[in-house]
Amino acid sequence: MNAWPRTRIAALPALLVTGLALGACATQPDAPKPAGAASAPPRKIEGPVTDPLVATYDGGLYVIDGKTLQVAADIPLPGFNRVNPAGDDRHVLVSTSTGFRVLDAVSTELKNDEFAAPKPGHVVRHAGRTVLFSDGTGVVTVFDPKDLDSGGLPKGETYTSAAPHHGVAIELVGGELVTTLGTEEKRVGVLVLDRERKEIARNEQCPGVHGEAAAKDEAVVIGCEDGALLYKDGTVRKISSPDPYGRIGNQAGSEASAIVLGDYKTDPEAELERPERVSLIDTESGSLRLADLGTSYTFRSLGRGPHGEGLVLGTDGRLHVIDPEKGTVVDHVEIMAEWREPLEWQQPRPALFVRGGTAYVTDPAKRELHAIDIESRKKLGTVALPASPNELSGVVG
Repeated sequence: MNAWPRTRIAALPALLVTGLALGACATQPDAPKPAGAASAPPRKIEGPVTDPLVATYDGGLYVIDGKTLQVAADIPLPGFNRVNPAGDDRHVLVSTSTGFRVLDAVSTELKNDEFAAPKPGHVVRHAGRTVLFSDGTGVVTVFDPKDLDSGGLPKGETYTSAAPHHGVAIELVGGELVTTLGTEEKRVGVLVLDRERKEIARNEQCPGVHGEAAAKDEAVVIGCEDGALLYKDGTVRKISSPDPYGRIGNQAGSEASAIVLGDYKTDPEAELERPERVSLIDTESGSLRLADLGTSYTFRSLGRGPHGEGLVLGTDGRLHVIDPEKGTVVDHVEIMAEWREPLEWQQPRPALFVRGGTAYVTDPAKRELHAIDIESRKKLGTVALPASPNELSGVVG
């Protein structure tokens, strides 16, 4: 999940927030559990869906064909819900108030199968493994997404944090588990466990730890309120922000680049800060620099292109393309009219979802979904939706 915006804690009683996400990635406020014992039936089905996208709206989910952009199913689901790729080419995980439910997006079936998780938080995919973090219990669940096809929930593996907190975890190719440290009141850093889950490294110099991203050569970046932590080659090191308070909470990584794209906020007292700079964390040099967009963005605005280019959806209605090596904006795509981020993070705002060479962007004000070819910077298509979309995700196999 890509992300949560930093707002005053009083405004978000249900989380420490990303609740982000980008992540985004916040825990769920209490919401009604879907009624009935049977799987929720979609209102409309048009056969198997190709490269499914899933958008949430107030009251349900739209399953959208990734090629035609047509709505294949409208699945009722009350409450505030979040969506993340499950890690294969068929399923999406839907975060509700009680856990992570499994949606077969190809057949448009919302299953009863659920990874129970009070306050479900981040979903992280890496190296063929999917990792879930339950903020309410601190339990980390690791499974192979291919096992979702076997019927029922994958058994997987669980690890229980020392205390519940709004956290995140990622498993690497060698089996190491990088997971956050903290309590419901204070989050402080990361812990690294080997394949047998014995501690091999830790760092507690990361106040407000939040969000993760993996870069080239499995360098892992975790955000802090004063910079970031970098785990690489068995060692955790701190990369400090240029400002005393320089918060990085949402990141986007790419296997094609050693540089992680992150957000960047500098006002700890802001009810809602609308930043205009993004961070670029170089995992080879261990350095951090900032790039000025000239417009603000939100926790649902960050993505990466197929060649590692940085993508940021601005409130100016444009998709900005960043060369991470140069640290500058090199191009942009006009998509929609200017918009303003709402104060409440649960309220709809434009969202960016990138898959392969295509960027998908929602426009809640016009109830539209756009597809943009990243290479040519041209729109591939636009479709109108029955209701205003909120979150946007899809399958990634």
